[in-house]
Amino acid sequence: MHVLSVVGRDSAARGVADRLATRLCETGRVAEVHRTETNVEPHDEPADAAYELDPEGWTATGRDRSLDDLLADLAPDYDYALLVGFPEADAPRVVVGDADDWTADDAESEEPGETLVVADTPADVDPDEVRDRLADTEPYETLESLVADVKRSDDAPYSGAIATFTGRVRAKEDEDDEPTQFLEFEKYEGVAEERMDAISTELEEREGVFDVVMHHRTGVIEYGEDIVFVVVLAGHREDAFRTVEDGIDRLKDEVPIFKKEVTTDEQFWVHEQS
Repeated sequence: MHVLSVVGRDSAARGVADRLATRLCETGRVAEVHRTETNVEPHDEPADAAYELDPEGWTATGRDRSLDDLLADLAPDYDYALLVGFPEADAPRVVVGDADDWTADDAESEEPGETLVVADTPADVDPDEVRDRLADTEPYETLESLVADVKRSDDAPYSGAIATFTGRVRAKEDEDDEPTQFLEFEKYEGVAEERMDAISTELEEREGVFDVVMHHRTGVIEYGEDIVFVVVLAGHREDAFRTVEDGIDRLKDEVPIFKKEVTTDEQFWVHEQS
């Protein structure tokens, strides 16, 4: 799922988001997430969330979701998520109006996402330009979204197994180690994606293996968060288990990814490619 933050005065940002949604709907499913400033109790019941269904669709309110939680919920079912009212979000963004009004100093985050387009007015935003530039950004993926992707495979009716691997940030290996606060990853742009695609293609040539998908996050990833996923759709569990293990081993050995580890006492870069 590609995530895009539309930044600007509320009415302008909402108008641009609606225009972009109309264009993006031509190639995939789109969800819009709007922030409101009004604190309204979602309902009188003690539940943390409430969903209402009617013949026209559904609505939801609740207290138990952050933006990250919402994106994780949306990723398996949507191709695009448009954010309105989140200038601090670490996501690619379109800025409507004076870009200096929406710098990191004014946002809650020190490093909001890359600015793809800056436009003086909503009418100056070209949806085709935004769509093309957004396609070149790193998608937002979770284990659930990758599993949902392979389940939509044409070969899914022949599959009896899905095996997955999730790598996460470990605090320490030994009791006396200084705890890791976060890791920071950088990819050799273009080359890393090509190598992962090549590995997936080679693994899919195995008998009984239908789909192999991989995703490695970049940027700062804090302790306890997920880093890398490998998902294998196969006819039988033996093929699935063997291939997911080979997949993560080859990703770590062959894909040019650089890692900086930050502990409470020091920081250092590690080249993950052997």
